[in-house]
Amino acid sequence: MFIAMNRFQVVKGREAEFEEVWKSRDSHLDQVEGFIEFHLLRGPEADDYTLFCSHSVWASKQAFEAWTRSEQFRKAHANAGQTSDMYLGPPQFEAFQVV
Repeated sequence: MFIAMNRFQVVKGREAEFEEVWKSRDSHLDQVEGFIEFHLLRGPEADDYTLFCSHSVWASKQAFEAWTRSEQFRKAHANAGQTSDMYLGPPQFEAFQVV
């Protein structure tokens, strides 16, 4: 099993907008072989941002990597740049192999 995570530092006051983007987004993940589950996590608050994390679980690292090269991935991320002003910098990617 493989877990892929992106950490987002969301500008204070934009949390509800960020959550709505994720709730209304068509991720196309249900069409991808090897996808198991997804969660959007809300974390601690700092002075100028709230930490969020996208957390997806995959059958394998190979399944995740295949998704990143897929048409579903391109569709899911087609509008990603339109909301970049909500973040303090780019998301930070982390990957974990389940032991």
